[in-house]
Amino acid sequence: MSQQSGLGRWVVVITAVSAAIMELIDTSIVNVGLNDIAGNLGATIEDVSWVVTSYAIANVIIIPMTSFLQRYFGRKNYYIGSIILFTLASYGCGFAGDLWTLVFFRFLQGVGGGALLSTSQGLMYDAFPPSQRATASALFGMGIVLGPTLGPTLGGYIIDNYHWSWMFYINVPIGIIAVLLSVAFIEKKEDEININRKAIHIDQLGILFLALGIGALQYVLERGEADDWFDDSAIRWLTIIAVITLPAFVWWELRGTKDPVVDLRTLKNRNLSIGSILMVVIGYGLFTSVLLYPLFAQRIVGLTATQTGKLLIPGGLVTLPMFALVGRLLAKNVSPRVLVGVGYVAFSSFCFIMSTYTMDTPDSYFIFALIIRGIGLAFVNVPLINQSVATLEPRQLPTGIAIVNMMRQIGGAFGVAITNTYVTQRTAVHRSDLVSNLQPGSPALTERLNALTQGLVAKGINAIDAVSGAYKNLDLIITKQALMISYLDTFKLAGLFFVVSFPLLFLLKNKKMDAATAKAVADAAH
Repeated sequence: MSQQSGLGRWVVVITAVSAAIMELIDTSIVNVGLNDIAGNLGATIEDVSWVVTSYAIANVIIIPMTSFLQRYFGRKNYYIGSIILFTLASYGCGFAGDLWTLVFFRFLQGVGGGALLSTSQGLMYDAFPPSQRATASALFGMGIVLGPTLGPTLGGYIIDNYHWSWMFYINVPIGIIAVLLSVAFIEKKEDEININRKAIHIDQLGILFLALGIGALQYVLERGEADDWFDDSAIRWLTIIAVITLPAFVWWELRGTKDPVVDLRTLKNRNLSIGSILMVVIGYGLFTSVLLYPLFAQRIVGLTATQTGKLLIPGGLVTLPMFALVGRLLAKNVSPRVLVGVGYVAFSSFCFIMSTYTMDTPDSYFIFALIIRGIGLAFVNVPLINQSVATLEPRQLPTGIAIVNMMRQIGGAFGVAITNTYVTQRTAVHRSDLVSNLQPGSPALTERLNALTQGLVAKGINAIDAVSGAYKNLDLIITKQALMISYLDTFKLAGLFFVVSFPLLFLLKNKKMDAATAKAVADAAH
């Protein structure tokens, strides 16, 4: 199939990037609106968190299956069908009148969204000739980073100014336009025109093991901290299911079937296996920073959701030209390992810089740190994705790209689980340490309590209630301080993940994609 040119190429680029960003925004946009959704639908915060969990489970199950689903339906048909499903499910989410209807449509949204990320990548490659594939990677990488970054920002703005349902309705016009542009401008490959589905073997047992194993693992990671981990029977049973079905899936795909739904033999390739490990770290860092920064800014510094989002804008504006720079450097044969190394240093620097901030840190300091983060993500994502699949055979590329995308999502799930658990544990430790330093009768403690009491009396509260209120306010101050220190510890932990995994970069083989391999990515990537 010939590459498109002119207007058609850029229409495909805009459509593919928009679809990828739309999918990634929806992984995080609802996080800032859970309180409003819970109040409006009469649900508890614990129950409403299923709105996030259901989407993540569907997403991570579908992503590794996209290679098979494209072979079965054809890439264009599968892509358009997924956008339609995602758009209809988005409307259903906004229209939902009760929690479990919303959860159901969020699951369907995740099923449709799973294809948008991976298939968009193949369309981007397809739109450019081999000599410009680095540009395609840079544009796609921009979408990967902007999606999770814009999610909380857009969600916060909508929650502050509109009804929460608009977090979902906003997808509908974008989805309709994407479908129309896809029908008009995306071309079918030769092998999509007459698909003989009867000749395509469906690995039913592999799909079952994959869905049960990955779905159970995602649930455990998403809900573990909220449900007290193994004190909860559902967590225990789903852990057992994951422990049984994931090894069974690996064995079946390697030994039990000749036509696996996910060809795990590709992981014998050193670049792909090491790149997948590194991509877990990238997913961990990306999703942890997306989770931690808004919490720190809002719960510790006291910013609103809109203010928190505005501080992300300068970093986003700096990140965009960085992607273009990375694309040019790759085109000029600069070693991808060097670029990934720069990204690793930048991202770990962001984590360690954030670990020094306090509740009195000015906005400009956050902007500086977020700019460093944006540079790191630009330099890490594109070269690592390319280098992970650069040494694969053309027939292995679809599976390789699917595995890389899946590992980023799993890394994000591990990141959220580790972050929530670590923050909870460190908050308890720091609170205990802070309380142990409060010595009854000490001048500092007496002075602080008197100041708090006098402040309440000045507001018209009687002396007895003011003393009680002073102790309550002191307790809140201690809790906030403990939470702040736990957030700083978690940023340090994220930085250490990058430091520890850094030596793996030297195990990646340096190889530039030749024209044949790049063409195969365009024809088979998803």
